[in-house]
Amino acid sequence: MSQEPSSAWNDDLLRNPHAAADKRQRIQKMFAAIAPSYDINNRLHSLWMDQRWRKKAVKLAELKPRDRVVDVACGTGDLTLQFAYGLFDTDRTGRPLPRKGQVIGIDFTFPMLPLANDKKKFIEDTAEWPGNTERSPGLIQFVNGDALFLPLRDECCDVMSIAFGIRNVADPAAALREFHRVLRPGGRIIILEFSLPTNRILRSLYNFYFRKILPRTATWISRDKTGAYKYLPESVNTFIGRDQMMSMMRDSGFDRVEQFPLTFGICVCYRGLKR
Repeated sequence: MSQEPSSAWNDDLLRNPHAAADKRQRIQKMFAAIAPSYDINNRLHSLWMDQRWRKKAVKLAELKPRDRVVDVACGTGDLTLQFAYGLFDTDRTGRPLPRKGQVIGIDFTFPMLPLANDKKKFIEDTAEWPGNTERSPGLIQFVNGDALFLPLRDECCDVMSIAFGIRNVADPAAALREFHRVLRPGGRIIILEFSLPTNRILRSLYNFYFRKILPRTATWISRDKTGAYKYLPESVNTFIGRDQMMSMMRDSGFDRVEQFPLTFGICVCYRGLKR
């Protein structure tokens, strides 16, 4: 019988995975292990809602054609590419105009980035991609980097985003301060994160699915041995609440902080403005 690797999430660690001393290393190994099946598990286990949530996040960012967007913890690039679509303006006939902005996807798990680049190349080669009529080299870039030490200069971008990643960062408050550093004054921060429904009945039903069904089916699909899909529900249940997240954003220097619950509160989009 095969044994779990020593880096796997066990019951003791899962009581509060955010307190694990080696959380950063565990997260990196975990996402490297599940990268090949990451997209299919996201689609199936969110009932394809994850893409709708990303589109809502892009809409809330209120993009302008010249915006420079940085998407942290970009994974396989879904939100990064949604932002790229959002940067295209159109003329009166609806034809896309040449891009003026840029989107940079950053992830510290390198095995995610080739998948993101493959996805980028695929959509660029299809008729659906607006840039197909006006080639836009440099519109999208994917970079290996850490949310706590972004390889970017001060005040260099207009939008910062992180989708389903802030709870995976070793120090979320430090990450928010780093996001604030690279945003220009007036820039927007967009955070998508899982939450729990406030309705007790819905929360009970959701946690039954989240803790009992999803870990089994997602682990079977991914053949994961790191405990990634045991970590997922516990990382959500033990993470800070919505009010705490908003307070942390304000403490990091963001103003006009708002929350937008999505799909019965299963997901929340937070938005703030750099003063």
